[in-house]
Parts: sequence; C-alpha cells; structure tokens
Amino acid sequence: MTGMHHMIVHFPVGFWALAVLLVLFGTLGRGRTAEISQAALLPLLLLSLLGALAAIITGFLVWPWEANLHSPLARNHILMSLWSMAVWTMVAVLIWRAGAAAFTGARRWVLVFLALLGGGLFAMSGTLGGHLAGAPTAFSKILGALGWNVYTSFYVPDGVLLALILIGLGCAVLGAIGRHKVIKK
Repeated sequence: MTGMHHMIVHFPVGFWALAVLLVLFGTLGRGRTAEISQAALLPLLLLSLLGALAAIITGFLVWPWEANLHSPLARNHILMSLWSMAVWTMVAVLIWRAGAAAFTGARRWVLVFLALLGGGLFAMSGTLGGHLAGAPTAFSKILGALGWNVYTSFYVPDGVLLALILIGLGCAVLGAIGRHKVIKK
C-alpha cells in the first residue's frame, strides 16, 4: 500500500499547486486568462479533493495506527494533510456557492488568502511525507529557520486553539448575518 499512497498523493499536490496559480490568475489577472482560470478552478478542485481523499485513505493504510500515533513526524503529516484538505474544501465551496463573484470584491482576497494558506499547508504535508519516505527536502530547512523542527510534535497551545474557535464562530455568525441580509433583499 505504501507505493499506492506515493503514487496517488501526487494528484492532489499537483492539482493544488495548479489551483494556487489559477486563483492568482483568476483574481489578479484580466481578460481571457482570468476567465479561463476561473472556469477551470472548480473542476480542478473537485478532482483534487477526490485525489486527496484517496491519498489520505491509502496513507492511513501504510503504517499501523499505533505507529502513526506515536510518531511526531507521522502525526504532523496527518495533521497537515487534513488541514490542507479542509482549506481546499473551503475554497471549492466558496467558488461553488459564489461563482464568478468569488473572484471580485473582498471575496477575491479571501480566496487568495485561502489559496496561499492551502498551498503552504500542502507544502508542509509533502515535505513531512518526504521525510517519512526517507527523502527529506530543502523546505524542511525553511521550516526549521521559522522555528519548527519537523521531528517534534506540532501543537496548538490552548489559548491559540480558543482564539481559532472564537474566530471560526465569529466567521460563522458574520456569514449567517450576511446571508440573512441577502435573503431580506
């Protein structure tokens, strides 16, 4: 199953790398290039999410759960993979729900932020997977320079976790208020 995971994981990684470029071209570009980028993004994201789901499932089958849960490197890889998928799912839902409006106004900057965040997360996930496969990358040195030793557990302090939950709840409330205002019009 290890070989299967190694093959499948290249699909979401490649698609998400392309998605970052399409978001940038679609939000910052003009003309036909922007139109093509916007039109191609949702189908690409749907394929990438299917590939990510397959990669995560096959990844869980590579090593026993006990090994994954006791290895900080494996836990970090799983965490970054799931976060990547969550961010790209948000991007797909935003584009699916907002359509062409996702590329205009304030939504454009949310889209750019989420794409860059998703790009960073899948880069971290990929470099951690490379370490697990015995092929570390130079990106690990960048993460180390930023203060993260990839061989230790990444954790979120309780205060930061509470702040993230409050921000998420605030965003949900703002979304509900905005939706309510749109429905009233």
